[in-house]
Amino acid sequence: MATYYPPVGFHFKVEFGVTQDSEFEFQSVSGLSVDIETEEFAEGGENRFKHKLPVRTKFPNLVLKRGLVTNSNLIAWCRDAIEDFQFKPTGVMVKLLNEKHQPLKTWNVVHAYPVKWSVSDFNAEENSLVIETIELAYNYFKS
Repeated sequence: MATYYPPVGFHFKVEFGVTQDSEFEFQSVSGLSVDIETEEFAEGGENRFKHKLPVRTKFPNLVLKRGLVTNSNLIAWCRDAIEDFQFKPTGVMVKLLNEKHQPLKTWNVVHAYPVKWSVSDFNAEENSLVIETIELAYNYFKS
């Protein structure tokens, strides 16, 4: 029987449909999850419980973190949305890679647009990189 090793979570890349650059190096990606919202329904005569019925799916924001990049088309896209209120939704692909740098699994994030951009705190008492965080709202993802 072959031994199965689960994939590592630190070998991935993120591709944007809005930039042609190689801006895919991120420190972390979070927000690839989905919840099903439910609605409670009380049945007349049944007092022991309420029925829970599925209503719709809900996706949290996609949060991307990386070292600060000073000249970036991705950040220009974010600034267009945040400063000028010009939204250009795009597709985002998050790819989990194997040891040969080939995709093991791909998540296609649909209709993503920036809703928040921030940089980490500056502190003269610490020796750390400046991290920028980009938060994207999106409709759904397919894997």
